[in-house]
Amino acid sequence: MKALIFGSKGQLGRGLAATAPQGSQLVQHDVDTLDITDADAVGRAVKDAAPDIVFNAAAYTAVDRAEDEEALAQAVNGDAVGHIAQAARGAGARFVHVSTDFVFDGTASRPYAPEAAPSPISAYGRTKLAGERLASNDALIVRTAWVYAPEGGNFVRTMLRLMGEREELGVVADQIGTPTYAPDLAAALWDLADKRVTGVHHYTDSGVASWYDFAFAIQEEALAIGLLSRAIPIAPIATSAYPTPAKRPHYSVLDKTSTIAALGRTPPHWRVNLRKMLNEIKTNG
Repeated sequence: MKALIFGSKGQLGRGLAATAPQGSQLVQHDVDTLDITDADAVGRAVKDAAPDIVFNAAAYTAVDRAEDEEALAQAVNGDAVGHIAQAARGAGARFVHVSTDFVFDGTASRPYAPEAAPSPISAYGRTKLAGERLASNDALIVRTAWVYAPEGGNFVRTMLRLMGEREELGVVADQIGTPTYAPDLAAALWDLADKRVTGVHHYTDSGVASWYDFAFAIQEEALAIGLLSRAIPIAPIATSAYPTPAKRPHYSVLDKTSTIAALGRTPPHWRVNLRKMLNEIKTNG
């Protein structure tokens, strides 16, 4: 299999490269080698690569900044998806696009099914939904949430740093979702693509947490393996006590029933994957 990965230097892009099936040939592009908002450049890249499958792991992910830069976010998260989808279709390649829980408004009280009506409340969510709608009809679109990995900027690494620097922390407790370990998400994308699954599906780790729960678990697990040398108080706070430019869903748990059926397995619980990630940091730095 020959695969083309856009967004290869991000958390998910690295995960896709690390979990690629043995013998796969990879062509990788990131912002330093290709501007995905340039339709002609995207078309040439796909034509030159002649891939069997195209993964789009590239995105504008600065959620708060997107409120002031929605046109740029739209170009990357929306229009560029159309460019990639068209180029993949022209090359006869399967297209896998990654989207987000932010396409929902967070007012539900049970996990969002893939067919639930989107209603984004932020510029980031609106532009990601636009990308979904520009993907080809035979594409695989996988929504995920709260992605983290041993490298890159993410909540786990930020918490580890702050817990080492500060005497106490306040963490939002009224936003509920599910953390997702990027390498496991990447492996699921490969499996779904191999099974030629199409349409909209959801994938996260198993379980449910608030950001406060996630932070508390990070400290507990990091202390257990010696990544942190002391515990600090962590206080649950309301979203209203930590205002941000962008609104965020209060509840964005995703229903993975169709994905689990397609994969034939249930994702690990988020605490299991958190422990795995922290041990990797301890081992590899």
